Order: sequence, then C-alpha cells, then structure tokens
Amino acid sequence: METAVDKKNVYGGSLPVENVQALASNSKDIPSRYIRPELDDEQVLADGSLHIPVIDMSKLQDDDDDELAEFHLACKESGFLQLINHGVPEKAIEKMKTDIEEFFKLPLEEKMACAQLPNSIEGYGQAFVVSKDQKLDWGDMLFLLTQPANIRTTSLWPTIPTSFRATIEEYSLELQKVTIFLLKLMAKNLGIEPGKLASLFEDGIQGIRMNYYPPCAQANRVIGLTPHSDSVALTLLVQVNQVQGLQVKKYGKWVPVKPIPGAFIINIGDIIEIMSNGEYKSIEHRAVVNPEKERLLVAAFHRPNMNTTIGPLPNSVEDRAIYKNITHEEFIKLFVTSKLDGKNLLSHVRLEP
Repeated sequence: METAVDKKNVYGGSLPVENVQALASNSKDIPSRYIRPELDDEQVLADGSLHIPVIDMSKLQDDDDDELAEFHLACKESGFLQLINHGVPEKAIEKMKTDIEEFFKLPLEEKMACAQLPNSIEGYGQAFVVSKDQKLDWGDMLFLLTQPANIRTTSLWPTIPTSFRATIEEYSLELQKVTIFLLKLMAKNLGIEPGKLASLFEDGIQGIRMNYYPPCAQANRVIGLTPHSDSVALTLLVQVNQVQGLQVKKYGKWVPVKPIPGAFIINIGDIIEIMSNGEYKSIEHRAVVNPEKERLLVAAFHRPNMNTTIGPLPNSVEDRAIYKNITHEEFIKLFVTSKLDGKNLLSHVRLEP
C-alpha cells in the first residue's frame, strides 16, 4: 500500500532557478529578482548575542532543576538557544563541516549530479520558489532526507567527497539522539508524559539542509534566506565556517546570533508551537550575506513520524485549543508548496478566537 512517505515526491517542489554560486562568480551585476528594497527599512541591533540563552546539556542529563527551568524559559520566551556540552563527538561535527565545504567547492557540473528532481525538494538547488516572479534568495542548498533510512533518496547523495555518505550517516544519528533527549525534557516541562511526545519522533523524519551563501558586494541589497519560522519541530544548526549571518526577530528588530564554538544553535519550530498549544513559540529568523566571504552552515530538521496528527497534545490545552488538528501529510504539502513568509504557515492552522 502506498504511504505518505512513498509519496514524498508528489507534494510539490521548487521551480528551477539560476545557480547563485555560479551567478556570483561570473557577474558583478545583481539580477532584479534578488534585490530586496524592504531591507532599507529593517532595524538590526548592533550586538544581540546576549539575548540568546545558553543551555548546558550535561546539566540537563544530571537532572539539574535550575538548568531544566532555564531550558523551559528559553523554549517559552526565546525560541532559540545555544546548546553546549551536548555529547556529539567533535570529530563527527568537524568531518561533516569538511565534507560540506568539499562538496560546495566542486565544479557546478559535478554538484549537478545531485540536482533536485521535478516535484521534489530533495537534492541540490533552491527551495520555496513557487512562482516565476517572486523574489529569490542569495544562496544554494543541498537538502537530503536522512532518517528513517527507508525514506532516503541515495541517488541524490554526493559521491564526492567519498566519505560523505558515512559522515552524514553518523552525524544524523547523533543529532537524532540529542533531539529525542530534548523532546522528553520539553514534555516534562509542559506537563506532558515524556514518553508520549518522544514516541512520535522515534521513527520521525529528519532532513539535513546544507546551505551555501556566496559573498555579494552589495550584501545590503540581497538576503541569504527569507525571513521565516521553521515548519518542523526542532532544528539543530551548526555554522560550517566562521562567517556569521543568522539573525532572529525580537520585538520587531533583527538580533544577530553569535555562535558559540562547539555549540548547536537550536530553535523551536512550528510543530512544537502547535503541539504545545502556543506555550512554546517558533521564532522568525533569516540569513544575511557577507560582502566579502562565503558562508556555509548545516541545519538538521526534525519532524514526528508520518502517522502523527499535528495538533495540540492532551494536557497542553488549559482553556481552549489555539490550533486545529491536521494530518502530517497535509502539513508537509502546505509547507512545501508555500513560499517563505514569516510565520504565515501557522495562520493556515490557527483557530479563530
């Protein structure tokens, strides 16, 4: 019988557009579809790194009540945090970084061996391009479904560098373990039976997106990744090189995130906001471009299994449900066929007051 996972390639994909890495290397002119006039009116705080909470996972593992309370506060009020002492081997992280850098250094024709197929978001290319006149992001990506193993499209997995497949296999498993651990603690903080929430993710979907943002001499006129909240449950992000560019929206202003070496940047996604009935909130964020240096990152996105109904969990509703129930398949279709637009995705599942 055909399942939702079997149908992953018919949810819709992204329209093909020019490769940005090649565009940036061959021309100094910026095509009009990349120019963002609205950036002139955006306010950016000079240094907002102090606004991003730092959580020590080793203390959470030791049942430190104070750290657990800090974790709850970070999920509730910030939506973003930096996780230190997470236990993922440094070797696994550094190898992932090295392999990503090597992939994006390949000639375009070699990278195109992993190019996206029609009606699919997997592979090398761009995402969320749904019309021929929408504004475009100044960046390329390689997106792969990594967990569970039976949903992989390994024909799109790079064969160069030769270590890539083994590297991403180890990396994806390590991050899955961190995610399950954090979800159990979230459930505890929310008054939900820990096993109840974590069980939805035991065979959950993990996708890993590797982003490449070329430098742009007119960086203040383009955007690397359009402002959005993540449609997933949890995102675990690592900066590949030392070029910063992640910004989160707080009180209507953009706050730069300064990554802590060795830490994971973790953010709450739309699914956790829905499941917690709004107690934990996804946060709008974006990527900006550097005028002189390329920027690379790797983000791992985690969703529950495909049989999960996306909606407020029992015990999360004190007064009334803010969000309606929707099948996971419907939610993914909605996400894949929409352009990035702040937190607009949640408006499709929000109940009227």
